Amino acid sequence: MFDEQAAEVVAAKGDAQVIVFASRDEAQQQTLVSLFDRSDEYRALFGQLDALQGQLATLDEIEARRELAMLRRDLAGLMEIDFFPGPSRQQVESALADAENALNARYAPDEPHAQRGAVPRCDPAQYRGCLWATREHLWIDRVASAWLIRRFIDKKAKFAWLKTVKSCPKKAVGFDFDGATFTHRGARVTFEVLLASFGLGNDRGLARLGAMVHYLDVGGVSVPEAAGFAAIMAGARATQPDDDTLLKTITPVLDSLYATYAQDLDPTPKQVRK
Repeated sequence: MFDEQAAEVVAAKGDAQVIVFASRDEAQQQTLVSLFDRSDEYRALFGQLDALQGQLATLDEIEARRELAMLRRDLAGLMEIDFFPGPSRQQVESALADAENALNARYAPDEPHAQRGAVPRCDPAQYRGCLWATREHLWIDRVASAWLIRRFIDKKAKFAWLKTVKSCPKKAVGFDFDGATFTHRGARVTFEVLLASFGLGNDRGLARLGAMVHYLDVGGVSVPEAAGFAAIMAGARATQPDDDTLLKTITPVLDSLYATYAQDLDPTPKQVRK
């Protein structure tokens, strides 16, 4: 953070230096660390996450995902000002992952299991004008993967939204379900597997989108825009009559995020300095 501010000063023809110092002894270091103790904030978040898991039986999916998105955003904001992370942070991150797993187990019990082995490389020329199939009621990984397919892999792609994976047409290219051609593999979610399979991993914008999808789908390193996108997705899924319309609605959102990431723009407004 200080380096970024120093760079701004230098860009404005000023002078700036970031000076590193070390505490004179352990006692002084502990005193310094205690001034930035975030244990109370983490404790409050832990309680909210625990309460959310207890309320899942009484919440509908949209409300539950909205609550989880708000807590995920609050945790991300707290982590930004936690300069001396410790066990409290690890405990809340674990609680967030548990809440996400509990929510998905209740509302998306057919989430795919990760396959083992290396991601196979594919020839894009072999995937032109295909019928692509995935589970209906699109959520983060599936809607982002469908967007990726149509924008970067198969511009004439058609989609089949499956009530059950057993109903997948034999000629269709399946994605994001157990037994599909493209699905979770190792630590990668389906979106990331598609990036690797079709040689798109070096695209900065797509890689950063992949990080957001990964975080929202299976957890991990937080992404500032994740909570906002999850809220938009939850609202769109609640108001759109079918998955074709949902994909059409979310496409410009993903287009805009991709443009921001690809140009390395900061999507968060900077605080006005007096």
